[in-house]
Amino acid sequence: MIHEIRTYNLKHKMVPEYRKRFGEKLPDRAKLSPLGGHWATEVGNPNEVVAIWPYDSLEHRKQVRAEADASGIWPPDTGDLIESMVSEIYTPAPFAPAIGERNIGPIYEMRMYTYSAEDIPEVLESWGERLAARQEYSPMAGCWYKETGGLDNFVHMWAYPSFEERMRIRVETRANGVWPPPNSAPIIRQRTKLLMPAPFSPMQ
Repeated sequence: MIHEIRTYNLKHKMVPEYRKRFGEKLPDRAKLSPLGGHWATEVGNPNEVVAIWPYDSLEHRKQVRAEADASGIWPPDTGDLIESMVSEIYTPAPFAPAIGERNIGPIYEMRMYTYSAEDIPEVLESWGERLAARQEYSPMAGCWYKETGGLDNFVHMWAYPSFEERMRIRVETRANGVWPPPNSAPIIRQRTKLLMPAPFSPMQ
């Protein structure tokens, strides 16, 4: 299993129009392979949307994209709304929940860490050991890593019912020693953004 995380930087105030065009085309596209989730930034880079597509493999992704393009059902006509786009392939962590139909938000926090590639196995092990305790406070929406290393090679996403609950949970888990998991791997770079789901997103 792989997940493609696609990040689009849109022109000013174009998120509603982008969602409209994307949503109109999505039902036919989803017949080929499901959308995992779709969000727009509430805190972070403005006018940014994030889409996550799960695939069985790189070959499966290639086949689906070729079929969608050949049939004309995808991509949506949004090129005039987009300033830039980045597509990255991630592997779900062994402990990551399945992405898709879940009603666990509506606030999603996506945190992007950069570790040395050789430290990823230690990070995965320590997170797996502590995750059950952490999820007593709020659910994990997803967790991924890049087998090729590089920037933002470890990404995790958490869901919260409100901004206030996010702050309370982060303070409480630290105070109780629940989170973050202890490990010796230093974080080289750290970024975060808060996201709100699109109306058509399977994850709400």
